[in-house]
Amino acid sequence: MENDGQTPSAHVYATGIGTSDLDTIRLLGHDLAGELLGRTSFGELAFWLVAKRRPTPAESRLFEAVLVALADHGFTPTAIAARMTYYSAPDSLQGALAAGLLGGGSRFLGVTEDTGAFLAEALRAAAEAPKTVPTLSDDDARWDDLAREAVRERRAAGRFVPGLGHPVHKKGDPRTPVILAIAEEEGLRGPHLRLFEAIGRIAPEVLGRTLPLNGAGVCGAALADLGFRPEILRGFALLARTAGLLGHLAEEMEQPIAPDVYYSVDRNARYTGPGTD
Repeated sequence: MENDGQTPSAHVYATGIGTSDLDTIRLLGHDLAGELLGRTSFGELAFWLVAKRRPTPAESRLFEAVLVALADHGFTPTAIAARMTYYSAPDSLQGALAAGLLGGGSRFLGVTEDTGAFLAEALRAAAEAPKTVPTLSDDDARWDDLAREAVRERRAAGRFVPGLGHPVHKKGDPRTPVILAIAEEEGLRGPHLRLFEAIGRIAPEVLGRTLPLNGAGVCGAALADLGFRPEILRGFALLARTAGLLGHLAEEMEQPIAPDVYYSVDRNARYTGPGTD
C-alpha cells in the first residue's frame, strides 16, 4: 500500500539534526521555539549543527570571526556570476545565489578547505615520525622545520602551497593577523595555526619569494583547530559567502551593474577565429 505521507512507515531513518511533529520542532535535541529562538546565534547554531556539540564562548568568537572574514571580498568572480545570473533570470534568486556559490573553488573560497587539508596532512605525516612532531609549547624553530619539510615536498610534487599569496593583498592580507590574534586571545591557537604561521615564515627561503598568508588560508587553519575535518571546511566558506552574495543581489536590485558588464563585454567582443587576418 502506498504511504500517504501521514501513515508512519515501517522504516526508521536516524538523524541527530532535527525532527518535527504536529506541535513542535526539535533541533539538536532541543525545542526550537522554546529553547533556541532568541537565545542562540546563527553562527553558534551552524557550529553546533556540524560539530554536534555546542561551542564554548571562545570557540563561538573565533568561528564567527571566520564567517565574517569570508563573507565578501568585493567584485570577485563569485559575486559577478551571481549578479549576471540575476540579470539574466530575475525570477530566480535561488539560481543567482547558486551561481555564485558554484564558483567556490581552488582560487576563491576553496582555499579554505585546501589549506586545512594541506596542514592536516603535514601534521599526520609528522605524527608518523614522533621525533619531528612539535608541540604547542615548542618554539617557532621546531614548527619552522616541519613547515620547511612540508613546503619542500609540496614544491617537489609541482603543486602550489595553499594559503599563500593573494591577487589583491600583495603585501599582507589584513584579515590574517586579526584571526591569529583572536585565536591567541581565546586559547585556540592550535597546531594548524602554528604550522600555517611557520609556513609564512619559511616560504621566502624555500620558494624564493615572499607571499602573504591569505585570509582564506588562515580561516581554514582556524577551523581545523576548532576540530572540523578538512572535507567540511569549504562548506563554511560557502555559508559565509552566501550572506555576501545575498548582499550583492540586494544591491543589484537597487543599483544594477550587470547590464553595464554585459554590454561592455558584448560591445567590445572581437572575432578572432578563421577568416581573420
